[in-house]
Amino acid sequence: MKKIGIICGGFSSEFEISIKSALVILEHFPKNYDPILIEVNKEAWVAKTANGNMPFDLNTMTYGPGLKMDAAIVYIHGNPGENGKIQALLDMKQIPYVNSGVLASALSFDKYYCNQYLNNFKIPVAKSLFFNPNNLQSEAEIINYLGLPLFVKPSDSGSSYGISKVKVASELNQAIQAAFQEGETIVLESFLKGTEVTCGVYRTRNGIKALPLTEIQTEEDFFNYDAKYLGKSREITPAQIEDELRDEVQRTAIKIYEILGLKSIARIDFMIVDRIPHVIEVNTTPGFSAASIVPQMIKADGGNITDFWAEILSVELENR
Repeated sequence: MKKIGIICGGFSSEFEISIKSALVILEHFPKNYDPILIEVNKEAWVAKTANGNMPFDLNTMTYGPGLKMDAAIVYIHGNPGENGKIQALLDMKQIPYVNSGVLASALSFDKYYCNQYLNNFKIPVAKSLFFNPNNLQSEAEIINYLGLPLFVKPSDSGSSYGISKVKVASELNQAIQAAFQEGETIVLESFLKGTEVTCGVYRTRNGIKALPLTEIQTEEDFFNYDAKYLGKSREITPAQIEDELRDEVQRTAIKIYEILGLKSIARIDFMIVDRIPHVIEVNTTPGFSAASIVPQMIKADGGNITDFWAEILSVELENR
C-alpha cells in the first residue's frame, strides 16, 4: 500500500487546529492506503507512528528504518504549508501530493493579491488598501477611502488571528498593530453588509464539484477565531438562501477554483450583498476538525469523509 504522509502542525498560530484537522483525516482514511501523521514545527519534522515518534529526514523523505513517504496531503493551516512552501520542497524531492501547487497556494494564501487577481476576472470583492510597515497612510486617508466600519487583516497569513473589525477611528491603530503581529503585510477592506456563506469545492472524476453551502451566523462581530473554533457561531448547512442565489454562489466558487488552478478541497468564503456574491477569502487548506465546516458540507451532501478523501487521492494522485 502507498504510504501517504499527512503533514500537519506548522509555524502559525493555528498549529493545534491543524493537528485536529489531520487527526480527523487520519481517523477516516481510506483503507487501501497506509497513512502516517508527520508533525512539522520549527525545530524538526516528526513521524508519529504506532511504534512511537521517529525523526523525519527531509533529504531522503524517510523515517524509521528506511520507510519512505510515497505521497502527501499537506494539511498545515498557514506557514509553511498553505502558502506552498512545503509543496515546493515536495516538488524538488519528486514526491506527489494532492494539494494545490506552489503558485496556486501562494497566490490564494495572500488575501490582497488573491482578491485583486480575481477582480481582474470580474469577481466582485471589497474595496481595499494594502500596506507594509513602511507605506502606511494616515488614519484620515484610510477612513475617507474605505469608510467605517472596516476590516483590518494580515494579508500574508492563513491564520484567523490578527483580524479586527474597526468601528470607530480610535480603534484603527491598535487593529493595524495586531495585524502586523501575524503578518508582514496587511490589507484593510471596506465593510460588506449581507449574508455570509461559504462553499467547499473539489475535483472528482466527473469534474469540479461544489458542496452544499454553509450560511454563517456569528455571535461575534465577524467570523473570527472564537466564532470558528470556540462555538460562537451558528453554521447552517445547507444555507437557507434561495436556490437561484445558491446556484450563483456555487458557479462562482467553481469559476474561482478554475481561475486559480486549485486542487483537492478548497473552501471559498462569500458575502452576498444585494444578491451579488463578493468573495472574501479563498482557503486551500480549510479546517477539517470535528467542529469544522467542510465535514458538515460532506454530510449534508449525503457523503462520508472516507469516500471523500478516497476520491481526492484517486483523482489528484493520478494527475501528478
